[in-house]
Amino acid sequence: MAKQRELPDWEQLYQEKEVESMPWFNPELDPELDQALTRLELHQGAVLDLGTGPGTQAIALAERGFQVTATDLSATAIRKAESRAKAKGLDIAFKQDNILNSQLDQDFDFAWDRGCFHVFPPEQRQDYVQVVARLIKPDGYLFLKCFSYLQPGEEGPYRFTGEEIQEIFNRHFQVCSVIETVYQGTLDPLPRALFCILQRQ
Repeated sequence: MAKQRELPDWEQLYQEKEVESMPWFNPELDPELDQALTRLELHQGAVLDLGTGPGTQAIALAERGFQVTATDLSATAIRKAESRAKAKGLDIAFKQDNILNSQLDQDFDFAWDRGCFHVFPPEQRQDYVQVVARLIKPDGYLFLKCFSYLQPGEEGPYRFTGEEIQEIFNRHFQVCSVIETVYQGTLDPLPRALFCILQRQ
């Protein structure tokens, strides 16, 4: 049984720290997502950036011409990300939202989760899967990055194997691929991660 993780108060964290100092801050579009979009020939459409945090991924996707909705539990994170996007002249729909009880009422061609899912304890994971499945169009994609079982220690997010991803998501998604990679950010060494492509059934 996985030990319950102690996670930050996200609102307090974004109030007290500059986003550039956070472990997951990456000003560029995640390279695995970049490669997946190219391979799947996804160049336009409605996109959901889950747990947008600093907003860098939402901004990078908007700069590519996607219609982006970006959500986060933290109102401060949303405010800071919105300010960053406006400074670049980008029109992104930033919304404070809890994905486990989402108020979103549209559907998306794909969703991008670069660190939201892996903070949820086992008893909340099916709630996450059901809500995300509702928000993604049939045959649309969930691109998911989470901590890998290869990441040492027990601090921070939960760790996963490819088999666990298959087991958690298989009622609503086809798991197209799971690759071992790292989380680009401010930590050294970079944390070990899985990048998963899941297609809505």
